[in-house]
Amino acid sequence: MLIFKKNIMKKINIKIYTLLLLVGFSFSCSDDFVDVKPTSTNSEDFFNTQEDYEKAIIGAYDLLQSTYLNVMLGEIASDNSLAGGESATDTPGIQEVDDMIHTPLNAQLRDIWNWMFAGVNRANYILEFKDKTDFAGKEQIIAEATFLRAYYYFELVKWFGDVPLSVDERILFGEQFTIDRTPKADVYAQIEADLIFAANNLPYVQSQPGRVTKGAAQALLGKAYLYQNKFTESAAILDDLILNGPYDLVTDYNTIFEEAGENNIESVFEVQYFEGQGASFDCLQCSEGNVAVGFNGVRAYSGPDFSSGFSFNVPVQEVVDAFEAGDLRKDVAILDINAWATSTGATFGTGNEHTGYYNRKYIPRLRSNSAQGDRNLTNPNNYRAIRFADVLLMAAEAFNKSSTPNDAKAQTYLNRVRERAFGNSANNITATGATLYDNILSERRVELVGEGHRFFDLVRTGKAAQEIDGFEVDKNEVFPIPAIEIQLAGNRWCQNKGYSTSTCSTN
Repeated sequence: MLIFKKNIMKKINIKIYTLLLLVGFSFSCSDDFVDVKPTSTNSEDFFNTQEDYEKAIIGAYDLLQSTYLNVMLGEIASDNSLAGGESATDTPGIQEVDDMIHTPLNAQLRDIWNWMFAGVNRANYILEFKDKTDFAGKEQIIAEATFLRAYYYFELVKWFGDVPLSVDERILFGEQFTIDRTPKADVYAQIEADLIFAANNLPYVQSQPGRVTKGAAQALLGKAYLYQNKFTESAAILDDLILNGPYDLVTDYNTIFEEAGENNIESVFEVQYFEGQGASFDCLQCSEGNVAVGFNGVRAYSGPDFSSGFSFNVPVQEVVDAFEAGDLRKDVAILDINAWATSTGATFGTGNEHTGYYNRKYIPRLRSNSAQGDRNLTNPNNYRAIRFADVLLMAAEAFNKSSTPNDAKAQTYLNRVRERAFGNSANNITATGATLYDNILSERRVELVGEGHRFFDLVRTGKAAQEIDGFEVDKNEVFPIPAIEIQLAGNRWCQNKGYSTSTCSTN
């Protein structure tokens, strides 16, 4: 069953109850997209009070925490990092994605599919009964649920292309035999509609950090447009956000990824984690902590500031060298463990594909003695899902590529990011046209390294094949539909192109 857990979101002061959320089918660590076990409780027993809706929206937020895997694999699949781990056989699914040899049997890709669809269905459960009970403030809950559905679907379409689309209703038992994959253009159209609705019905500022805002909806809408090469539309919505929203760049880049820097003025949307409830490797999505942080940590580390982890997702020399001389972001983004050990006396071990570098943004910090649960699975580091710097760079790209380009504005937004990076304007970009475009994409790499965007940036800009070893054109732009899901659909679905020998394959 879908279970609402206590203390789902750090810093959101909502009392949370354990609740079985009956959605017609269930998800768990081992469940499939559509569980074949029907539920017996009638949904009329729920959504009768405001409290029911509040519990349900917390449950819809809860699946955001499982996106730790999306972030980590978005880096490992790119040219930014290697899988790492203890050995070449440590978590084979991660190693396969790194080497671009993943198949429809990949366990981690199946997790992404299952967890994102769990999020979709928790949101749809609310929207299915959005008119059942009236109370003050319901409009905002509906807008939040609509945003969350769009967010989960955006992840699904990024990873898998065409996916089943369900709007304002759950996929019920038995429907797995009749539901089809929806063309990604139609999925994107629904994402756009959802985000426009959310932006029109949410405030810029919420009373509780972590809750969706108008700015988050505008930013994700701009990103969805960008992924479809709708540059003019993207430029318009992102420019409105930049000019009218409450966001700005944090002056000191060094503070952004520390606990004291959570939910700051640069945070447009932030996934909340906390360390008060643990999990296990049998149910990683059950953790209230950021699991990726423990996976990213330095193996067998002993020393100041940080704690140890499993040494996955290790940056490569190429991304370290991508930082220009004088770029203040380099030491914040990348931990050079050899230099650190020399200066601090720290000790550490090495694992598979050791490069000497770690993703400093998201590695475990030292924790208090009161921290609970498995410390490798409950790290409290929030994920900065959308930062204002990302918004500025997306806007720069959109203005550069619009039907009527505005390179002056593109330069302005790009250079706002660079001026913080260097502490002056001496390194500002003055190029135009295609050269400016390349400058913007290069800036995205160093500004957002370690944050899970790189693979999808390379795919959407057509640069993946030239940058990622093993990447095959007309195949690796998307990932395979998990084999079990095709079987559950009665083998009616075509597999994504290149992942099957069957004549039934499509992108």
